[in-house]
Formats: sequence, structure tokens, C-alpha cells
Amino acid sequence: MTVTTAYSSLVAEQLYIGGWREGTSERTAETTNPFNNETIATIRQASTEDVDAAYELAQKSQADWAALAPKQRATVLNKAADFIEDNRAAIVELIRAESGSTAIKANIETGLAVGSLREAATFPTRITGQILPSNSPGKANYVFREALGVVGVISPWNFPFALSMRSVAPALGCGNAVVLKPASDTPIVGGLLLGKIFEAAGLPEGVLNIVVGAGSEIGDHFVEHSVPRLISFTGSTPVGKGVGRAAVGGEHMKKVSLELGGNAPLVILDDADMEQAVGAATMGKFLHQGQICMAVNRIIVQAPVYDEFVAAFTERVKTLPYGSQLDDATVVGPVINDSQLHSVTEKIERARTEGAREIVSGPIEGRVIAPHVFADVTPEMELFREEIFGPVVGIIKAEDEAHALELANDTEFGLSSAVYTQDLQRGLNFARQIEAGMTHVNDITVNDEAHVMFGGEKNSGLGRFNGEWAIEEFTTTHWVGVAPGQAQFPF
Repeated sequence: MTVTTAYSSLVAEQLYIGGWREGTSERTAETTNPFNNETIATIRQASTEDVDAAYELAQKSQADWAALAPKQRATVLNKAADFIEDNRAAIVELIRAESGSTAIKANIETGLAVGSLREAATFPTRITGQILPSNSPGKANYVFREALGVVGVISPWNFPFALSMRSVAPALGCGNAVVLKPASDTPIVGGLLLGKIFEAAGLPEGVLNIVVGAGSEIGDHFVEHSVPRLISFTGSTPVGKGVGRAAVGGEHMKKVSLELGGNAPLVILDDADMEQAVGAATMGKFLHQGQICMAVNRIIVQAPVYDEFVAAFTERVKTLPYGSQLDDATVVGPVINDSQLHSVTEKIERARTEGAREIVSGPIEGRVIAPHVFADVTPEMELFREEIFGPVVGIIKAEDEAHALELANDTEFGLSSAVYTQDLQRGLNFARQIEAGMTHVNDITVNDEAHVMFGGEKNSGLGRFNGEWAIEEFTTTHWVGVAPGQAQFPF
């Protein structure tokens, strides 16, 4: 195992099932730095038998965890947040090494994970029921809100630490046990690191279990298993649709929470503050190399300011440093793997052949793709239609405000979006007409606050994360009617 001393104590090479244990699959996998291929850990992977063991232990452990006093569960979650804050520098370095994150992205991600834990620590005392009247004399109707039981979490590689924690923390806060399957590219920061954190925080054994394994070996079994009552999946839309079908249409029906792909529009209206708009477009597009479901995917600019925006954006993007994510000055680091490299490279070539005007370009060295910007993109082009998930963006001219709205909504996705205008009422009116779960006026499309709902419309997913919406997602309701036993039945 090759790790730096900054984070070596946080790296695990075993599964976490009631403690640390070897996987029983015949497969092993190396997790590596995507920039230089340096090995971070070698992990014997999970088999379906390991998945069975994880779910069975979670099921046995859940009732005792849910029965703890709210203060006790809250204490564990706050201790987990304290552990992250106490070890922040090492965790940031580990995120940078394994997921190819730049310094700013890794710090943002670490902060998001802490926020999820602090918010989830309030859940044990926020879960309430109801007492409702009855049409039967003397009867009381109690509606109890209770934990689901066991939750299965599948997390992605792009924001692995934050997006794993965004499901794990609220699930635990609501009294559930969890089995987590991280992405194969980021098994440490998206998975096993959480085992280290919650172990240090005093979470009882078996309440959180973590299995690292290939989707081809354990993926279907993980979703279709009889134990979990909810599968929380964050990832691509095609895979998410498959998860939904398996979870709902299989032998053991269960709830699903799906946070999927996006095609976020950033709309620049003709009265926008140009400097602010250019800054938002740059940050919203190129943070983490554009490998974010909320990343700016299409920049739609109203005709009167189109040329001005294109010129200013071009100059700003040309200044962005790219290269190793371990260099603190880097803004655009490596994409996560060779498959992603191939996908983004193909999109660049396709944009050229389809006639988009290339106004910023640069070399592709290893897995580092220099920022690429194309102007005069039209709705027929791939850059307009598909999620890019890389440091490439297209700019589209809108004839007027109505056309800009039409372009913004011309997509199968509906996750995040944004509009720039100095008239806040105009911005609010425009925002409410965008078909998306989230729209921001005079801000970037990449936004996540632990107490505010997060989720999409259309093919961007089902369900909502964060705050009171997460409480509803990770619990169920149980009607208990209590009658005085004096009813007269007709037969």
C-alpha cells in the first residue's frame, strides 16, 4: 500500500461489516490517484455473501439503535462531525488524491459532509407524529413516524464523501441502519472512510456496514435484496433507471430515492451584471472539471449581450490553470478515469464536426483535459442535448427572454438551473418557469445546503434530500387506531 503520511491512518483496505474484515470475492481492486496512477489502497472486494452478511447484521442492529434516546443518537452524529473537523486537513488530502479533486473542491466537499451530519443530528428530536380525530365515537387515531429499518445507499465517484454522507447521516439520524456501497473509483473517501469516522464516533457495530465491490458482481443483489426498505442511489440517469426498476419491480418491493443526471442551464438575461455572470459561469462549469450533476452544462445568453459575454468568458477561461490536482493553484485537474476521458474527448470532437465555433481549447495530457468552450451551439448539437461531465461547455444565443426560457426547458433533465438579471422580480418570475427542482437567481447552479431541499424533476430523479424532506424520505408513517372496544358490528 502506498499512501502519504498525511492521511495514511484514514485509509482502510477491508470491508466494514460489524468491524473490519476481508472481502470474500475472488476479485481485488486498486484505488489510485487519477493524475499519476499512484496506488492508494488494494482492497479484496465483496461477494454477494458479504452483502448478505452486511444486510443481516444491519437488520439485527437497527432496532436497538432506533430505541436509543434522541440525545444519544444526536451525540454520535455530532461526534462524527467533530472527527471530520479535527482531521480536516488529512481528509481533504485524501479526497484530492483519490477523486482527483482540486483544493477548493475537496474543502467544499468536506464542509458539505459536516453540514449533513450537523443537520442530521437534529433529526432525532424533529421526528413527530400526529393525533387525528375519528368518525368512530371514542376512537383515537395516532400516526407515528418511524424509521424505515435498513437503508441501502449507492454513492457516486464525483463528490463521493459528501454524497455518501448526504444519505448515510440522515438515514442514521432517523433511526435506520445503513449498508453503503461506494463507487468503484472512490471506495475509500466514498465508503470506508465513513467506517473510520463512525467507528471513532461510537456508532454501535452493525448499524453502518460498508461493502466495496464491482457492480457486475454485487450491484443487482444489493438492490434486489429482501432486507432494505429503501435504496438511495446517486449517479447517472441510465443506471438510476435500472436501480428503480429492480427496486420497485423485483420480488421485494421497496422505496427508491434517485438523484440522477442533469443538463443545467445558466441563463444570462440582457440586464445581467456581466462580471458576475462570467464569474458564475466559470465557477459553475469548471469546479471539479465539470464532473458535477449540477454543473453548468449550457450557457444561454440573450442576444443583446451575447457577443459581450462570449468575449469576457473566453478571456476568463483562458486564465484557468490546469494540471495536477495536488498543486494548490490548479483549477482544472484530471477526470476520474479513462472511460470518462474517452467520453469527454468524443464530445469535443463531435462539437467540432457539428459546426460549433471553438473559442477556447487546449491540450489533453494524460487524464487532464484543458478547458474547452464552444460558441454558437444549437439545440440539435450533442453539447446542448447531453450531460457533458467534463471541462467543456457550449454557449447558445437566445433571441429574447421567452426564447431563453424555451431553450432552458428544452431538455429531458431538470435538476439545477440559474438565471442572471439585475431585476430580482424578473429573475424570480423567470426562475419559477424553469422546469427543475432547483433554480438560483444571480448564483451558480452548483448549490447544496443541508437544511434546504435538494432534488430534481423529469429524468433527473425522484425524491428529495436534506432537512425536513430527508426526514420524510428516510421514515415511514404508521396509523395506529385505538378504540374503546364498545363498537357494535353488523355481523
